[in-house]
Formats: sequence, structure tokens, C-alpha cells
Amino acid sequence: MTGHIETRLAELGVTLPDAPAPAANYVPYVVVGDMVYVSGQISNADGELIKGRVGDDLSTAEGAAAAKTCAISLLAQCKAACDGDLDRLVKVVKLVGFVNSTADFIEQPQVINGASDFMVEALGDKGRHARSAVSAASLPLGVAVEIEAIFQIK
Repeated sequence: MTGHIETRLAELGVTLPDAPAPAANYVPYVVVGDMVYVSGQISNADGELIKGRVGDDLSTAEGAAAAKTCAISLLAQCKAACDGDLDRLVKVVKLVGFVNSTADFIEQPQVINGASDFMVEALGDKGRHARSAVSAASLPLGVAVEIEAIFQIK
């Protein structure tokens, strides 16, 4: 049976992928009490990495679309941490977003809004969170965006 959150995602045309496997010597998430700490998820759409530097190869809007893909992967990891029951999600506590951008690019918050806006659209008040949005000179595999998250679960 599909839960409330996955029903809402389906209404938005989003199907969560399988939680991505870690690419190195770390785990995709750690559960401590009622908190889930999810490792950084990189911009990836349908198995294709979204690469490039925002402010050079990509526009702010394209960066925001890349950030949304990170948010979808973050929810997939949260679902895995909740043994497949995403309705155990209580709250998105914090997102930390990294934007592969040029030295003079100043719209990192608007890029990470792609993830933040999606979390609120999909989860309502549960999706409202604290956040950081910072620039990076480079990100793994040349991706445009990487975002990590902290979730509260029950």
C-alpha cells in the first residue's frame, strides 16, 4: 500500500528511485535515535549525472533543476532508512547544499531553492527546514550540485 507521502509524490509526477549506493568508503545514511543523517546526494536525472558549473555551463534555473534531483535522491535515502515507509518522516530538519559555480556567481540560494521548494511542495510543513547554500570550486565527478540532509523520523 502506498503511503501519503508517496501518493503526494505521484501527484507531482515523481517516483522515487532506488536509494543510490555510496561511491566510496562511507554509508549513505546514519540513523541516530529519531534523526537520519543522509550523505551528500549528487545531481542525477534518470541515471545521468548533471554536470557543469553554474554561471558558466549552466544557468541558475538549470542548477535549481539539478538541485531538485538531489532532493529526490535524499528522499529515496530517507525511505531506505525508514525501512521503506516514508510516512515515518516527521520533518526535514536541514539541507546543506553545494553548488559547483564560478567565482563570481552569487545565486547559490536560488539554485538550492530547487531542492527546498520541492521539499515543501512534496511534504508541506514537514518539508520546511534550516539550510545552507554555498559555492564550491569543484564537486565530485564534475556534478553541478550536491546536497546533504538531516531528517527527523518516528
